Amino acid sequence: MTAARRRAVIPLTVVSVLVASAALAGCGSQRDDDVYTVLNSSTDDSYHGWDAATLKRCSARLGITIEQQSVPASQVMTKSLRMASSKSLPDVIQFDASEMPTFAEAGGLVDLKSLGLSTQDIPKGIVDFGSYKGTYYGAARTVNTLALFYNKDVLKKAGLAVPTTWAEMQETAKKLTRGKQYGIALSAGGAEDGVFQFTPFMWSNGGDETDLDSKQVADALDYWKGLLKDGSLSKSTVNWTQADVNDQFMAGNAAMMINGPWQVETLNTKKSLHWGIAQIPVPRAGDDSVGPLGGAVLTVPRTDDTAREKTAAKIIGCMSSEKEQITYARNSWMVPANEKAAAVWRKEVPELDALADQVATARSRTAKVGAGWSSVSLALQSAFQSALTGQNSADALKKAQARATSGN
Repeated sequence: MTAARRRAVIPLTVVSVLVASAALAGCGSQRDDDVYTVLNSSTDDSYHGWDAATLKRCSARLGITIEQQSVPASQVMTKSLRMASSKSLPDVIQFDASEMPTFAEAGGLVDLKSLGLSTQDIPKGIVDFGSYKGTYYGAARTVNTLALFYNKDVLKKAGLAVPTTWAEMQETAKKLTRGKQYGIALSAGGAEDGVFQFTPFMWSNGGDETDLDSKQVADALDYWKGLLKDGSLSKSTVNWTQADVNDQFMAGNAAMMINGPWQVETLNTKKSLHWGIAQIPVPRAGDDSVGPLGGAVLTVPRTDDTAREKTAAKIIGCMSSEKEQITYARNSWMVPANEKAAAVWRKEVPELDALADQVATARSRTAKVGAGWSSVSLALQSAFQSALTGQNSADALKKAQARATSGN
């Protein structure tokens, strides 16, 4: 389950009209008073099973029946809008955190704090991750981010240490590039995967999504171009998803990769592969490695059925309890959102300790631009495709900023 997948980009005006009509009319379709529905993107067999087990435990705990309805990640927003238009919204919607602000902006979500859910023991960055304009709409069970994965055997054989700075990573990648093996693999494809992977380089270098044509952002993109020029990064990177990157790493075609914990289950199927994980290298020694917070948040859609909304909040409270977070994190290799749960998790999986450190400095993609993130993402995707195939980075990013500003 990747943290960043293709999603439909829907104009805010369309969302607003459909959501407003649902809220004004209330929940018009026939409902079973004792059956509650959670809409999510857990179409993968493993995730669907884990969520089914969670909902079974929460059903017993709350004395109700909770069912899940799963659709591909790209369809969660469109499905939610269709259900809003037909007055048949589910009780809980699990949105990718980057999509949640669009529904919140349209007035379609209920403030979770008003329903009695607390943010105690949740780090501020993760509270912000589930918030829009200061209101807490989405509770995360677990979060993820990106890290540097490396082949321990390959680095050891070459006598090289795990890089911690951009210069070290470029030098190490160059030395590890031989035959069919590239030094590093990453996703720079024309989709959210590529943008997700670019943010640690942009943010750690002082760049900002509100100023895409700044020197800091251009320097980060030029760093990627430098890896391509060295031959350390495959030209196919412009077409790779994060799953493709993982495939290359597992096949021995890359000595290092930028990726996330959702790949761990697959990595562990290859027993001969000895991999390690570290924080993503930074421009200069001493800089913070700032990656993107990824994952989903549980929300209560506004139906003006107060009783069901309160029960929906109890469902979220159960699903995001410390015990359930730890169970879900064990299965998915993600990091629990709750600090106490995360401390337990760290002890259980010390090999992913660096990931927890990366999460501690990570931030939300929508923290500054809210529902405008989709425009920023599309603009950056276009810039990657242009710059990595020959265009000057500054020129590509100047066009990207104009596109992001216009919202087209």
